[in-house]
Amino acid sequence: MTEGSTAQATGRRHVAIIGAGIVGVSCAIWLLRDGHRVTLIDRAGPGEGTSFGNGGVLASCAIVPVQGPGLIGRAPGMVLNRDQPLFVRWRHLPRAAPWLAKYLAHANAPDARRIAAALAPIVGDSLADHLALAAGSDAERWIVPTDYLYLYRDRAAFLGDSFGWDLRAAHGFEWREIEAGALDAFDPVFSDDLSFAVQLGNHGRIRDPAGYVRDLAAYAGTLGARTLRGEVDAIRCEGGAVRGVRTGSATVDCDAVVLATGVWSAKLAGSLGLAVPLESERGYHIDLWGASPVPKVPAMIAGGKFVMTPMDGRLRLAGVVEFGGLDAGPSRAPFDLLLRQARAAIPGLTWEDKTEWMGHRPAITDSIPVIGEIPGVRGAFVGFGHHHVGLTGGPKTGRVLARMIGGRKAEIDLAPYSPARFMGSRRARTGRHHEQGDRK
Repeated sequence: MTEGSTAQATGRRHVAIIGAGIVGVSCAIWLLRDGHRVTLIDRAGPGEGTSFGNGGVLASCAIVPVQGPGLIGRAPGMVLNRDQPLFVRWRHLPRAAPWLAKYLAHANAPDARRIAAALAPIVGDSLADHLALAAGSDAERWIVPTDYLYLYRDRAAFLGDSFGWDLRAAHGFEWREIEAGALDAFDPVFSDDLSFAVQLGNHGRIRDPAGYVRDLAAYAGTLGARTLRGEVDAIRCEGGAVRGVRTGSATVDCDAVVLATGVWSAKLAGSLGLAVPLESERGYHIDLWGASPVPKVPAMIAGGKFVMTPMDGRLRLAGVVEFGGLDAGPSRAPFDLLLRQARAAIPGLTWEDKTEWMGHRPAITDSIPVIGEIPGVRGAFVGFGHHHVGLTGGPKTGRVLARMIGGRKAEIDLAPYSPARFMGSRRARTGRHHEQGDRK
């Protein structure tokens, strides 16, 4: 089966988007609103990958990278401590070691400032970006404007995070500091051991991330998007330009492609000459169904690096970092840690049922997503590598890509996200009828 493209004749493009998570679906909607044709391709369906399992917070303040100053010294102790949110599957360590070395090389103050400056334009207006994306669709029902709390043991613990809060202040974030008595008045569910909080306004939460992305995809369908379920195994290029993509059951002719499959983007990107140092930063969540009591607003337990988010019918606990690759199943220890920390944060927490999930955050060594057109391959665009902020930054990333594809000026400086920084020595071969990708 072949899907033809009339983009050149109409002055509009036919874009194949590989990946129906929040980035891919956002890009599809903005392209469709601009009058382009879109085919959305995903191996599992909209919202079934990493977009399914996240904290559900539109965390505009999440511009501080994990690899801040001092991480190199802290990391070994964290891995060996069962109460710390960093895990390593030792069998995977030799394979991950080259990536980890490059990642830790950025664990310094100048790089952390540079990373924060790059993330702020992508995530800093997240609530407004989501509202604009979902406007006029059923997906609007899932978005809840809200405050966001960071909870600390005491003020001293908060001051220990001063580097990150100074970064936020430098980018215009403001907050209210809440001491113990006022914190209990704001929300009495938390333990007395958490006696200090930072309250940030202008944030949001998604009541069901998977349902939200599915509704966005359905809305894209009403705008004219065609959705295919399958695995793309090759991108066809002729004369240095994209001409189509191939799945196991279909060939889609197109004149532009967007690669937005998160951590699974590496192979297809590599076939186009883009050598992105990408690793799975495995994340975990637990949904506590019928939970009681539930926080009024999403709360980050700063000492445990996990978030508690009220969602439809349940309380979601999400966080943890584990390096264990793409193939191994979930580990038990991260789930146990999330439950221990939740019980400590909310004394008397009960629930009727619980479900568990593990997924793969797409982690690039410099903690800055790669967004833009691949040099030397006209019409080949990428948008992946958002680490912990995929849901938060997905709408802005999709809108930026749509503007680029349509030949319009982006609203932000795109230099920090340029794919050119990862062009490998093996350039993409784009000769006549050449197919780039994995052959089965």
